Amino acid sequence: MNPSYVICSLVLSFAVGSAGADTSTSLQPISPVIVHLEAGIICPPETIETVPAPDTLAGKTHVIDIEPPFVSNAQLVPAALGIGFGIKSQTVIEGGLEGVTMVVTHPAMGPNATASQSFTTSISDLDPSLTFYQFDYPYELVLGSWQMTAMHDEEILYQVQFDVVEAKMLPNLARACGYLDLLS
Repeated sequence: MNPSYVICSLVLSFAVGSAGADTSTSLQPISPVIVHLEAGIICPPETIETVPAPDTLAGKTHVIDIEPPFVSNAQLVPAALGIGFGIKSQTVIEGGLEGVTMVVTHPAMGPNATASQSFTTSISDLDPSLTFYQFDYPYELVLGSWQMTAMHDEEILYQVQFDVVEAKMLPNLARACGYLDLLS
């Protein structure tokens, strides 16, 4: 299986160096079918296509075919356009898991004060699958606690919390994806 990676930012899916402080925590999957779980911040690659995601503000998710590395294992995320954050996970289920629902909860955003968005993704059994949220629009840059929950057949597979903070609190990480003018 050669998985496509789904990101949802419109809605959307780390090794710390000079990009920012290491504020990573130990992640534990909730379900025994998840054998690998890693969270972090990425610089998203180009989108190869979009797919409908009616339960998101943008109404679609992006599909990528190149897995970017985490630029930080932190779960402290700068509110900067172009930054992505998410999870790499892998399952023991042969053939992988299709139809995984990713629920992203966050502080209220957009004209209707939306606080939860969801979309469908998959988790591979061959390699870690990446699912992440990318800041594409100014209305998405809401500070506070964000949580990503993966569910399959009404079972929670994992939950990961991120804290989005002002970009000026993590200037090197905010600039990691090449959007230098965002901090002026």
